[in-house]
Amino acid sequence: MIVPKSLVLAVLVATTAAHPAAAQSGPAAGDAARGAKVYESNCTGCHAPDANGVGPAHRGVFGRKAGSAPGFAYSPGLKKAKFAWDAVRLDKWLTSPQGFIPGAKMGFRLADAQRRADVIAYLKKESGK
Repeated sequence: MIVPKSLVLAVLVATTAAHPAAAQSGPAAGDAARGAKVYESNCTGCHAPDANGVGPAHRGVFGRKAGSAPGFAYSPGLKKAKFAWDAVRLDKWLTSPQGFIPGAKMGFRLADAQRRADVIAYLKKESGK
């Protein structure tokens, strides 16, 4: 069966109008309390809020220039990065660190979009933003 383009377009417009969040780009809205739990169970093996470990300290990461936590040995790609961490960049990073910054040392991915949004909300809160 061939579906007319006008019908496909009408359905797409109606769906987007009914669900405007579906048309937005960037991370979903997160919950910092849930994010604290996700962080504890997924991130603390390598990271801590206030101390470098296998990964850099995270308190203050939201808004901090990438690759700039004092005393941490970053990959060349992160050292050369010319941006500050925000929700969109953290979402891309947590989705695929090496896809976002080739040569990144972090291999862990957080596949679930809601869990990423929750961790980002937690990091933002812990950064005082």
